[in-house]
Amino acid sequence: MGRVLDDGAPAHSAATRHTPLVIAHRGSSQAEPEHTLKAYQRAIEEGADGLECDVRLTADGHLVCVHDRRVNRTSNGRGIVSTLELAELEGLDWGSWKAAHEDDDEVPDRNRGQLLTLRALLTTVLETKRPIGLAIETKHPTRYAGLVERQLAKVLADFGLAGPPEPGKHWVRMMSFSQLAVQRMRQLCPDVPTVYLVEDSMPLRFRDGSLPKGVHTAGVDVRLLRRHPRIVERQHSRGHQVFAWTVDRPEDVDLCLELGVDAIISNRPRDVLDAVRSAR
Repeated sequence: MGRVLDDGAPAHSAATRHTPLVIAHRGSSQAEPEHTLKAYQRAIEEGADGLECDVRLTADGHLVCVHDRRVNRTSNGRGIVSTLELAELEGLDWGSWKAAHEDDDEVPDRNRGQLLTLRALLTTVLETKRPIGLAIETKHPTRYAGLVERQLAKVLADFGLAGPPEPGKHWVRMMSFSQLAVQRMRQLCPDVPTVYLVEDSMPLRFRDGSLPKGVHTAGVDVRLLRRHPRIVERQHSRGHQVFAWTVDRPEDVDLCLELGVDAIISNRPRDVLDAVRSAR
């Protein structure tokens, strides 16, 4: 990792300023079940600069790494995450839905099917010897509203990650499509950089490169970049960074490199890393 920008944003040195960070979307989720420890361990092994995760609050107040409101798609259970307690969620299989491509004689890997809590993921990040980042998206709307960000702030404080990012250290960013959530996090953890996520429905008032107050990074849907590539230039002209998601197709990786985005979030971090190295 290189220097740290004024807003705490991780960036490369001036000599490599056009080299984007590569962030693993829900882990190396093309190869492994999303949001499982196995997916994140693989992303770290592949050399990803950072990891991305979605968090939701359980009925008993734990932050778990699950994208969907319901557990149906990525587990063998049914129901809404926010109405289930941690013990119930931990009793589900979160890996079998994705083909394992493993020999029948091999011992099953529990890391491939266990629910992952945010605390467990942070422990894995901090145990990694090289600096690695974690981009945490809080999902909204939810019945718990601001309690999600309050719990996130507490967890980050418990792990010593609520302070200003430092060069050569692990870093954290909070992300959300909700302006209220981003503003709430700024109040709770003013030193943790935030990312405002935008897609096709990006508010018109932000298309000139502006962002909500205190936010210095736009997380832009790659489909929006295809249609409006000048978004990157406009954000950069205001001193902002651009994180592009979810970038898996080779032509989209090439587009992001051409536009000079600051981070590429992908389900296929190894492929993106290879493309970035080839483009140097």
